Amino acid sequence: MTILKDLEFRGLLHQITDREGLDKKLSEERVVLYCGFDPTADSLHIGSLLPILTLRRFQQAGHIPLALVGGGTGLIGDPSGKANERTLNGPETVVAWSQSIKEQLSRFLNFSNDIENSAELVNNYDWLGSLNVIEFLRDVGKNFTVNYMLAKDSVDSRITKGISFTEFSYMILQSYDFLKLNETKNCSLQIGGSDQWGNITAGLELIGKTTDQRAYGVTLPLVTKSDGQKFGKTEGGAIWLDASKTSPYQFYQFWLGTADNDVIRFLKYFTFISHEEIERLEEEVKSQPEKREAQKLLAREVTQLVHGGEALESALNITAALFSGNIQDLSRVEIEEAFKDVPSTTLEQEDIALVDLLIAVGAAPSKRQARQDIESGAVTVNGVKVTTIEAIAKDLGKLGEAYLVVRRGKKNYYLVQFA
Repeated sequence: MTILKDLEFRGLLHQITDREGLDKKLSEERVVLYCGFDPTADSLHIGSLLPILTLRRFQQAGHIPLALVGGGTGLIGDPSGKANERTLNGPETVVAWSQSIKEQLSRFLNFSNDIENSAELVNNYDWLGSLNVIEFLRDVGKNFTVNYMLAKDSVDSRITKGISFTEFSYMILQSYDFLKLNETKNCSLQIGGSDQWGNITAGLELIGKTTDQRAYGVTLPLVTKSDGQKFGKTEGGAIWLDASKTSPYQFYQFWLGTADNDVIRFLKYFTFISHEEIERLEEEVKSQPEKREAQKLLAREVTQLVHGGEALESALNITAALFSGNIQDLSRVEIEEAFKDVPSTTLEQEDIALVDLLIAVGAAPSKRQARQDIESGAVTVNGVKVTTIEAIAKDLGKLGEAYLVVRRGKKNYYLVQFA
């Protein structure tokens, strides 16, 4: 099966220039392609996974991916898909973020010199940072009319609210990236999200006007949830690829919670399992949705892809422990990861009575309620039910030699650490 046929099966071909010509080129030669990632934070989030994994699919099909970090364009700001002007970040910040993103991209692509189609990391600051403005306007800017740029969605959608010349020029800079990579790396294909169509086609226009090369563009669909909620967002914010910002356990739980209406589409988008397995799971979702087999496989596959096997095992261990209530065997790190988002309290006295501790952490509004909860069996400490009103915290043991995990009822957790 050709790479375009695979992308089509997975629903990843949103827009494409000259499908027939690109299909022919991909079947006849090793194609160099690129996708850009601007450093707008110190980590990519899962919204970037789709283009990253698409680069990986092309590499697995024998082609050469260039992962471009926008150290230059990151100083400008892309108006695509944005209702308002971006906040400009300083050069030192963008340099630091660029390095972080480079490290993240290296997890997904093979940069080994031992293979013929080794991936390559490039940074557009290397050529944009030294541009002479007069030469750039004469040699590149003259190829774009204002009317042409105004017709692009990324610009047109901002006209009523206003767009600075800085962001207005972004399209030309990205087009120049494509031209530069075409000249220096023989890059003939750019991929990106659907909001990048205007920028990609502008690059094709520039290459067509200034060279005799034939280039192509492909955009991927905007990832949405069937219920209309924004993909990649939770109550706690974005789902990041950096484990220090979104822990592997939280990451695993995000994918595990995928709705039945979305799970097959996400398996196609974000995993490398076979077409046959996806079709089998599609039937499984219809006939036995309560088993959530598709969600479990999705969560395992993506967590391992992003964080590796050890992190996946830890996420599975935490999930099993919390489901069973048997949390005694969790390590200190796993406890911190599992209860990262629950109310946390640091206390000085280890000889505090459990009744008083429940009030201190906010689990009970009064001593009367605390006693009642303990006597009724509604309180567990470190996974063990405590029904003795006279219980003292220091006698209940510590998990990971540091913590008490208090649970009131079925879902209300509190983390206690002693100073």
